Amino acid sequence: MNLRTVDLNLLVVFDALMQERHVTRAADRVGLSQPAASSALGRLRLLFGDELLVRTGAGMEPTARALELAEKVTPILREVGRLVEEGTQFDPGTASGAYRVRMSDLLLLLLMPALAGRLEKEAPGIRLDIQHQPPTGTVDALVGDALDFAVSTQLQVPAAVVEEHLFDGRMVCVHRRGHPRIDGELSLETFLALKHIRVAQSPLDDRFVDRQLSALGIERDIALTVPHWLPVPAIIGKTDLIAVMTERHAGHFKKSHGLEFVDAPFEGADFHWSLYWHKRHGANPAHRWLRGVVREVAAAVDGPGAPA
Repeated sequence: MNLRTVDLNLLVVFDALMQERHVTRAADRVGLSQPAASSALGRLRLLFGDELLVRTGAGMEPTARALELAEKVTPILREVGRLVEEGTQFDPGTASGAYRVRMSDLLLLLLMPALAGRLEKEAPGIRLDIQHQPPTGTVDALVGDALDFAVSTQLQVPAAVVEEHLFDGRMVCVHRRGHPRIDGELSLETFLALKHIRVAQSPLDDRFVDRQLSALGIERDIALTVPHWLPVPAIIGKTDLIAVMTERHAGHFKKSHGLEFVDAPFEGADFHWSLYWHKRHGANPAHRWLRGVVREVAAAVDGPGAPA
């Protein structure tokens, strides 16, 4: 095939179709009309000899060939985009593009109101795709260019991934008001005797509590494991289960869910949140600007009037 006979803009449409799985939304994403995007999909099907996207009861689903192509096309387009962006002046007011960010639901609660407000005001054309991945998945996605950056803690990253301290955190034990076994303090013996809610995105995610307890040669009694943080306060408010959560978030939920919290009865309750990104994005002006906004929003967490 002669590359000069191929309209490479079709690859941009293909990438949008794979991201949106919807012709109209893909058209909006790349600035085409819906008929033009449908026509481009028809040309893509002819070019690759495959349906690429097929209609199902759940919407448009990619074929195996489309998934195989996406693994190669998306990184190529992102690399071309970096080459162009790094040689131009970045203006957030006119910039456009989608950036993939890893944050937990607790971090979204803490950072996203201010971050979304900044983007709405200063960079309305920038879109964020927030994902909540387990630690190993987050690192793999950063290395594989499936994430632009991540806000997380205690990730084991290779040398190609940069880690920057954002702000400090502290873990506390959260319980319902009037818990029969807790009265203003919690001994390690009682902590181990009570039943716990564990929050983990994978079976190997032991960063907040279980890693510290394992170093002491002990383990807690986990009655319930959930993948997200936000349901935990409601569960605790209706049971005698306890959980370990950041002090900032425990304070946020104290009034709304009738909760109390006490110091964790083990060493290693202090930690810090970090911003992670791959070195390939280091010089990208859009990426640098976004990291700066995240950095400023995170700094406000520890600033005057910030929650404890």
